[in-house]
Amino acid sequence: MPEYEPLEPDRLTWAVLLARWTDFARGVVALSEEGEPGRVRQSVTDIITLQAVWFALGQMDELSEAEQAIGLDRAGVLIDRHAGAIRARFGEDPLPEALTELLEDVQGEYRRRKDSNA
Repeated sequence: MPEYEPLEPDRLTWAVLLARWTDFARGVVALSEEGEPGRVRQSVTDIITLQAVWFALGQMDELSEAEQAIGLDRAGVLIDRHAGAIRARFGEDPLPEALTELLEDVQGEYRRRKDSNA
């Protein structure tokens, strides 16, 4: 019977997320380039980055205190940049519900981590 390497959940999780993000990016190509679908299409990089930041924030406990501080700073910059790009793209128009939830989730996790490291 062959011997297998033990499964590592963190590596599997990243692999699954990468597959999900790749599928998402492929699916977005089918969206119209106009209106709300066009703005979502233009936001793919921002959406994937914010999902990756959310996931990374959930892994912060695995880092040293110094690495956590640096990680939080980087997360804050990425959240500001990519959430700002999405909001600017939509202007006065309301964000789609899924984007609103994404922004609330990543900003909420960031605040929670920031408060717990204070």
